[in-house]
Amino acid sequence: MADRRKNILFIMYDQLRFDYLGCTGHPHLKTPHFDRLAAMGVRFSRAYVQSPICGASRMSFYTGRYVHSHGASWNGFPLKVGEITLGDHLRKAGMDAVLVGKTHMRVDADGMERLGLARDTIIGARVAECGFDLWERDDGLWGKGPDGYYDRGPQPYNDYLKAKGYPGDNPWHDFANAALDENGDMASGWFMKNADRPANIAEEDSETPYMTRRAEEFIASRHERPWLCHLSYIKPHWPYIVPAPYHAMYGPADVQPAIRCEGERQDPHPVYRAFMDNEIGRAFQREVVRQKVIPAYMGLIKQCDDQLGRLLAFLEERGELADTMIVVTSDHGDYLGDHWLGEKDLFHEQSVKVPLIVYDPSPEADATRGTVCDQLVESIDLAATFIEAAGAAVPDHIVEGRSLLPLVRGETPEDWRDFVVSEYDYGPTPMAAELGVAPDRARLFMVADRRWKYVHAEGFRPMLFDLETDPDEFRDLGGDPEHADIAALMAARLAAWARRPSQRTTRSDAEIEAMRHGGGRTGILIGIYDDADIDPELTQAYRGRPGRD
Repeated sequence: MADRRKNILFIMYDQLRFDYLGCTGHPHLKTPHFDRLAAMGVRFSRAYVQSPICGASRMSFYTGRYVHSHGASWNGFPLKVGEITLGDHLRKAGMDAVLVGKTHMRVDADGMERLGLARDTIIGARVAECGFDLWERDDGLWGKGPDGYYDRGPQPYNDYLKAKGYPGDNPWHDFANAALDENGDMASGWFMKNADRPANIAEEDSETPYMTRRAEEFIASRHERPWLCHLSYIKPHWPYIVPAPYHAMYGPADVQPAIRCEGERQDPHPVYRAFMDNEIGRAFQREVVRQKVIPAYMGLIKQCDDQLGRLLAFLEERGELADTMIVVTSDHGDYLGDHWLGEKDLFHEQSVKVPLIVYDPSPEADATRGTVCDQLVESIDLAATFIEAAGAAVPDHIVEGRSLLPLVRGETPEDWRDFVVSEYDYGPTPMAAELGVAPDRARLFMVADRRWKYVHAEGFRPMLFDLETDPDEFRDLGGDPEHADIAALMAARLAAWARRPSQRTTRSDAEIEAMRHGGGRTGILIGIYDDADIDPELTQAYRGRPGRD
């Protein structure tokens, strides 16, 4: 690029585990393009999301704020119309923020109506789309049941498939997420017994290559200003099914033993027990399910890796790789049967820790290329990172994360955080009903430092794990009197975190400190007995004859 502008390619995968990459140590899954990016930049080994569920996690990525602050604590909970987003910050800094793919954001329709914001205006469209300008939004979950589609609104990927000649109302399911059985009938990807079958779609028409092409089309389009492109894939999220040849690249021999032990099922924490006993947990406790699903999950990741390689080559061919910051991460992980669980939701490492690689093309980052940083990192740090990369100061009275650029550039701030926080609102789940927990009490909070992981469960005893002596998190010490002091320390940290001024977003600390000097220069003179007791400059308007100019 002629003016050597720095752009940002912010890639998010959905439900990608931190340990299912070659560069993070998976013994069978080879991911040369993720590994290449890690060699080009910095891989963060202790990156945690602010909530282990799609919607809440993503709203924290997109605002730079904890769930406790923005309030969108579950899938489908709208982000409040007044929340300031990454796009707002970047546009103020002279950078566009464009979406290609998924956000899982739900619009605060009542708030928009109250304020008279129409979606067909520029401002209204941005408020309705989490602060992004749309190149394409497709959340990628076009499940259809008796009550209609899970996702609402336009279906660009379905429209693409129909234009390619795939028949029916929902080719997303019938072809991209289903196979054919021996009789030529549809074998749905919703049924995990079909996970080892190839999706009934040409590989180039499947979801991940399609969204890669859409990102390439955006990058190749004309740009007046530097941009952040949020390329957000739905995969390797379920349904666990992948087209050929990826469906056959891995098999049962590549499935790692489940990280779980019988001791976890002996008198477990009530919330943990409820999730182990739910339908998903019971399914993934069956080895036949793991043997079917995990090879497909690995195939989906392999396809993601190949498409990342395509993107890197595309940027190289255009001469833009040296001018584009690239960040890859995930919104949460996937238990895959570990800890007797499926899906995500709770706070074991498999769920709440995510892969994070940051490639900064700046010369200042040369010394750290190919390194691994083990500092405690939160997903909200990316918003701060992108704002600083755009050349602006991070408004830390709004954005609660911290820029990672110092770490990427070889610096370690002395006051870097001592612990991370994640939250989970399980109020809408059947587990809350089973436990008899009211919606305002169905909250879990995780506080984790470099050794201890503490989980506050409203109405129940806490959970506590020693990550140093028990890295697999098998022994819950939350009820152990010998560890009461550690639990108290972590509870105190959570209490201090909860007292932060997270809702004070209209005044910065600097503005507040300036206010301490009082209003004397604006004529507000409180507590003055005699005008001789104060600087004459401040009383000039209050001396002399009345009515003068």
